[in-house]
Amino acid sequence: MTVTATDAPSASAVERLASHLDHHFSNTNLLHQALTHSSASTQARRRRRSNERLEFLGHRVLGLIVAELLYETYPDEDEGALARRYSFLVSGEALARVAEQIGLGALVRVSRGEEEAGGTRNPGLLADTCEAVIAALYLDGGLEASRRFVHRFWRPLMGAALRPPKDAKTELQEWAQAKALPL
Repeated sequence: MTVTATDAPSASAVERLASHLDHHFSNTNLLHQALTHSSASTQARRRRRSNERLEFLGHRVLGLIVAELLYETYPDEDEGALARRYSFLVSGEALARVAEQIGLGALVRVSRGEEEAGGTRNPGLLADTCEAVIAALYLDGGLEASRRFVHRFWRPLMGAALRPPKDAKTELQEWAQAKALPL
């Protein structure tokens, strides 16, 4: 059951999420804010803060941790290979995968209209919420709290591809060059 603008996630659901996050929140308001989509913040009787600012911060925290993880894990790879791995690991696709794994869709607070439009299954909304959760971890428990979470859920994504992934444009250009076609 999706949480709508007037509801809050149950205490047991938030506890399950906290166990996935491997963190006990001192300031649970941060976690609740991370789970509040902007559609819910504007429709609620009293104005709630949405997760947009947390999403902004979480993206940067994730980027730092992933860059550090790649730097340590692949000491012999050049910058280009690391950058391709990095692009995948901080992408909306990777974030949405993790969000689904930890059940964020069932916890995110959205407006009724957003819920009816399938917003809580929308990969973009899930990815944004995941970034907001990373920021909540960072603000409540510091870099180490967010690092534990990222290492736990992004390491398996790193191992999925032995070769660094390439973006679609690079693959198309290499295919075109192999066929002696102009770029």
